[in-house]
Amino acid sequence: MGLLRAAGVVYKPVEQLDLGPDSNEIYVEADIKAPRMGGLLAKIFAWILESRIFGALAFYILKRLNRVHKFISNATVEEPPMFVPLHPYVDLDEQEVIEIDSDASPAERVQQAMNCLPLTSENSLDAFKFSCFRRWTIADYSRAYRNGEITPLKVAERFIYAVHESSSRPLSIAFFINYDAEDILRQATESTLRYERGAPISALDGVPIAVKDEIDCSPYPTTGGTKWLHKVRPCTGDACCVARLRSCGAILVGKTNMHELGATPSGINPHYGPPRNPYDPSRISGGSSSGSAAVVCAGLCPAALGVDGGGSVRMPASLSGVVGFKPTFGRIPHSGVLPLNWTVGMVGVLAGTLEDAFIVYAAISGHLPSHEPTTLPPKIHFPLLNSTNPISNIKLAIYGEWFNDCNEEIRLCCSNAVQLLCERYNWKTVEVTIPELEVMRLAHYVTIGSECSTALSSHLENFRGRSEFGWDARVVVDIYGAFNSNEYIKAQKLRYRHMQIHNKIFAKADVIVTPTTGMTAYSISKNALKTGELDYVNGGTIIRYQIAGNFLGLPAITVPVGYDKAGLPIGLQFIGKPWSEPTLMHLAFAMQALCITDYRKPKVFYDILGKK
Repeated sequence: MGLLRAAGVVYKPVEQLDLGPDSNEIYVEADIKAPRMGGLLAKIFAWILESRIFGALAFYILKRLNRVHKFISNATVEEPPMFVPLHPYVDLDEQEVIEIDSDASPAERVQQAMNCLPLTSENSLDAFKFSCFRRWTIADYSRAYRNGEITPLKVAERFIYAVHESSSRPLSIAFFINYDAEDILRQATESTLRYERGAPISALDGVPIAVKDEIDCSPYPTTGGTKWLHKVRPCTGDACCVARLRSCGAILVGKTNMHELGATPSGINPHYGPPRNPYDPSRISGGSSSGSAAVVCAGLCPAALGVDGGGSVRMPASLSGVVGFKPTFGRIPHSGVLPLNWTVGMVGVLAGTLEDAFIVYAAISGHLPSHEPTTLPPKIHFPLLNSTNPISNIKLAIYGEWFNDCNEEIRLCCSNAVQLLCERYNWKTVEVTIPELEVMRLAHYVTIGSECSTALSSHLENFRGRSEFGWDARVVVDIYGAFNSNEYIKAQKLRYRHMQIHNKIFAKADVIVTPTTGMTAYSISKNALKTGELDYVNGGTIIRYQIAGNFLGLPAITVPVGYDKAGLPIGLQFIGKPWSEPTLMHLAFAMQALCITDYRKPKVFYDILGKK
């Protein structure tokens, strides 16, 4: 197809890019050329892509129409490739932090995190009379257990009843792919006995925590949302992050639902049902950590683990009205996680509050197993959220055209939230230009697609897994396999290029602030229930602000800041410098404090801890 070769972009050196507010660099909007497909149309499209006659032509047309040829395949990029987004540790001299002993056990780190939180009342559960909606926190569970008001065993029984009830609704919420009532009760009984002896392991002892079904957790198989992957890749034990939570006494309550192979941001799974949004069960909860977002939103757990390869923790957190936290690449061990996207994926935390995200992060962070790629081990600092001295002189970078590329309700809500934050703490916004964002999105897609295709290739060669895919995931895997080595190398060159661009932005500001998604949760179509759904246009809108966190390995956090007219949650995102987790948590905590009195109760909510 040489005669039809699309001209490629010649990228000028980063040093020549103007990143200031008056830059002549043009904001290129996403222009995704792909119809929404579900049902029969998704099946037909899969057959076309897999056709020996039409497949190659279809892939060529898709790449050309969606500007992969222009921005990636045929582009001239002078920068060297960066295959892994590893960041050398730099002491950022952050405000109001404390350094943590790197050899501290997970339980010791949890206690140190608790010591960083503001003092809370020791009142009983009955004494809490909230004037606004409030989810039970890890501290609430720990306090109630210590005071003898309720036991982990009683909480486990309520949890099991709630999960059963949720599947009996007219619209089943589909929180979990697997949960084992017997195993949950066993863990809860052991925790109850520890409290009776006056010897809980940590504040997490007896607290229910859910795990995305992309992370190994005994005694469950790890399906990755498929019907077949666990048959060729058996789970042999806990992932490192799960083992750390278990060592703190947490009750691991099961494997949450997810989009098959994390393929799209909708979270819809044709095999196990769509994890529905507790704020409106007719809508998506977001993906791919959809079940983890839904269980936290609905009050079943104060926190859950997810994996974020392309916003897959932050997007569902935002759409479901909870906190979503993705640390710096390399901060949390990845061992025991399905190796679907090893240079962009990262274990993250979804939680009802920033404090709970912090506590779980404290438990699972720390030294990495020696076989994982890393630079020198980074120091661990925790934010002193109980400090009476708010952090000062914070500069928030905003790229106006990008920030405003969302629906009007989100734009107004997030703009007002940033303004409120700056007025309250006397922080400043810095207008910047971040060029080539659409290029970065496409380079990330080539990267995550190539890595996923490579990870699955040996399984698909020796197993009939493709025929057991949902049709949406089948199409996505077909597309992933269409990228070649030239495109992958070009994408890694662009990764290095964008790392340099973002380093220059961070020389001007402490964080980048954006809406978390470009739209709120959309409706689940009936024809997606059995085949899955391909909706690249809505997917591109949801993922618009996510890419730097994954492609460049940067830490990022989303916190709920409001609702649209339909009552659907809106999130605000902070993207930080490498290793700046404490500053991000300070910012999210400050934002949460200004919005928490306006938080609303979801339509589907279970009061697992409260008295009945």
